[in-house]
Amino acid sequence: MERPEVLAPFLKWAGGKRWFVHARPDLLWFHEERYIEPFMGSGAVYFHLQPSRAQLSDANRDLIATYQAIKSDWRRVHSELSGYADRHSAENYYLARGVRCRDIYSEAARFIYLNRTCWNGLYRVNRKGEFNVPIGTKTNVLLPSDDFERIARLLDSADLYHRDFEVAIDDAMEDDFLFVDPPYTVKHNLNGFLKYNENIFSWDDQVRLRDALIRADARGARVLMTNADHESIRELYDGIFWLEPITRNSVLAGTGGTRGRVTELLIRNW
Repeated sequence: MERPEVLAPFLKWAGGKRWFVHARPDLLWFHEERYIEPFMGSGAVYFHLQPSRAQLSDANRDLIATYQAIKSDWRRVHSELSGYADRHSAENYYLARGVRCRDIYSEAARFIYLNRTCWNGLYRVNRKGEFNVPIGTKTNVLLPSDDFERIARLLDSADLYHRDFEVAIDDAMEDDFLFVDPPYTVKHNLNGFLKYNENIFSWDDQVRLRDALIRADARGARVLMTNADHESIRELYDGIFWLEPITRNSVLAGTGGTRGRVTELLIRNW
């Protein structure tokens, strides 16, 4: 079947999978079954595959609300985002960071604006649930790659949920394609990624995730997951699924000089 025209994610996300769709396209063949993603993030794999049926979930309420707003009325979101582009400055960044908006469309535009102009596209909130990432060096609020109209058309065929990952995975049935990209928590929490999570994804959550995937596999779902290439993760899945290390460039660091090559783990049931 002919591949759809490339559709790029409009958000940056810590742990995002833009690199993955280019590194391992052999694992992402186009299919007509339902696509399920319980950790949506920037949706790089979803936008790459552009499935005709999808269930998209995330524990980040603001993220899912942003997708819902674009699906409902992308023009209003784009109009509000254009206003942020016209007003962008350090002063306006911190002003936007500290307020909530009047409706889901302006709030979605605020979310995208902060994502594009904060440090490294990081999403982080304090204990009060307030976004607290400092301003970054990027100043482009509107991007040449923006195609909210096509994104909205694609999302028309997707169900969007703010919910726990286990609930999403338990919806996966025979022949569904389940792509899973959790926070990379390891058993002793020494991998340095936890500080980027709003709600800590604990080792107990990793165990709960494995058990949910075993159930999905038993129902006949096709499972593909990326996770930390760590001994504790390997032990968790050893003898259950296929394990394969994959190397990528590290992109989450304070300066380019501190970035290097890191290994992640692919886990799949075929």
